[in-house]
Amino acid sequence: MQDAVLAMLAKQPAHGYRLHALLRRALGPLGESMNRGQIYVTLSRAERAGLVVCERTEGLPERPERKVYALTAAGHQRVAAWLAEVGRPKPDLAEFHLKLFAAAAARLADPVELVAAQRRELLRRLREAHQAALAEPAGSGAGLLLEGVVLRLQADLRWLESCERAWSTVDDEAEDG
Repeated sequence: MQDAVLAMLAKQPAHGYRLHALLRRALGPLGESMNRGQIYVTLSRAERAGLVVCERTEGLPERPERKVYALTAAGHQRVAAWLAEVGRPKPDLAEFHLKLFAAAAARLADPVELVAAQRRELLRRLREAHQAALAEPAGSGAGLLLEGVVLRLQADLRWLESCERAWSTVDDEAEDG
């Protein structure tokens, strides 16, 4: 979640409450169980790591002062590295979804290009899994495991097709608007 929080700060500095609301909106029903405290713990860790700085701002009379977080140069570098990252062995769908959302919201990268990069990596892994499965003797336990890997990769590729359609539509609407 840290990378998604950092990416949301790439657009503009924000306080924890705003980041929590953005993440909940991005995740929809999956974000309803997200604890606001998670955001503040993440921000605190990021601050200790030198990825964000915190400034206190005066609040309104009915609200106390707030901490506003902004990315440091190291934070910007971490976001760029996260957006370029594709090679995880088992991609976390929620994290990848947040990557697309944050990239689009902060105009850091084209979500369709991120989907294409992820697809290339999954296709490479799929070729490797197919080759390994063909090398296994019929009925071996390893063959069954490799079949599971292939099916998982195929399902992830189908989901990426849905992502590409959805984000292509968003891009088309942005160009029309």
